Amino acid sequence: MDMRIARLGIPHFPNYIRDMSRRADRIAAALRSTFEAAEVQVVDDSHRHVGHAGAAPGGETHYTVRIVSPSFAGMSRVARSRAVYAALSAEFAGGMHALALELKAPGEA
Repeated sequence: MDMRIARLGIPHFPNYIRDMSRRADRIAAALRSTFEAAEVQVVDDSHRHVGHAGAAPGGETHYTVRIVSPSFAGMSRVARSRAVYAALSAEFAGGMHALALELKAPGEA
């Protein structure tokens, strides 16, 4: 099935397809496909930022992300963050405002 259609959130599609319309699911999928991640956790923290800059009435603007990936071995914190921001550039262009990142290589976690 065409995922562009699934993002519309049309009710008669199965849940596993509709769920990709949630930004947290798209973030997790993008991170898993970009990094060889042993662990990816994405938490929507938008409710904690209501009334703050970048917050939207529907939420889905502020996230905490934890990734454990061998891809991060030998990378600085800044390089890891830049790699994640690059992987999620489409989400930032679509209204995501902020990320709190915990990025580790195995053995650091």
